[in-house]
Amino acid sequence: MKQIVIAIDGFSSTGKSTLAKQLAEKLGYTYVDSGAMYRAITLYFLDHVVDMTDKEMINKALEKVSLKFIDNKIYLSNENVDEQIRSMAIANLVSEVAALKEVRKFAVAQQQVMGQQKGIVMDGRDIGTTVFPKAELKIYLTADEHTRVMRRYDEMKVKNSGITMDEVTENLKHRDLIDSTREISPLRKAKDAVILDNTKLSMEEQLAISYEWALERVNA
Repeated sequence: MKQIVIAIDGFSSTGKSTLAKQLAEKLGYTYVDSGAMYRAITLYFLDHVVDMTDKEMINKALEKVSLKFIDNKIYLSNENVDEQIRSMAIANLVSEVAALKEVRKFAVAQQQVMGQQKGIVMDGRDIGTTVFPKAELKIYLTADEHTRVMRRYDEMKVKNSGITMDEVTENLKHRDLIDSTREISPLRKAKDAVILDNTKLSMEEQLAISYEWALERVNA
């Protein structure tokens, strides 16, 4: 069966990772969480006190960053950091790190190598526009703000019981602003992307819709 590249883009907490994982599993494809890559880089920058205004320091740090996925878990320098990168400290800084030209160039190059053999589902902010502009299927995932806030709150309170709804709301708004206005590869819908609003859809429903779209491209 022909294999394709599937790009899923959208704002934070629209459920991109959930859909991408499920779709990849159903198709027997490789799943790559591009957001986890940026979060892992952010973790490295925090741990090594990298000055984000110092381009030379940023480039030297990136030379030491080693990223790979094993069983859908992100490894930084051979250490599983999948849990560490889900903290609020990382969430508050990741959009700034991801907006850095040097960081995006580094991450996009790695992502494009991952997709060379096709049979891949990748989610992020610029997958269908910058990373894989020729992807056979581009999905732009969306949901209303209230739904997104509730999803992120439910996710974060498991790891941080003291977090408030206001904190989550402000974090999402902050990330939305940076993601959509950054100079390098801002979040935007690709012209040939299909929009999937999952505000009122179950995970099973959105998977079924996406799977049908994928089969249409595979059989085209």
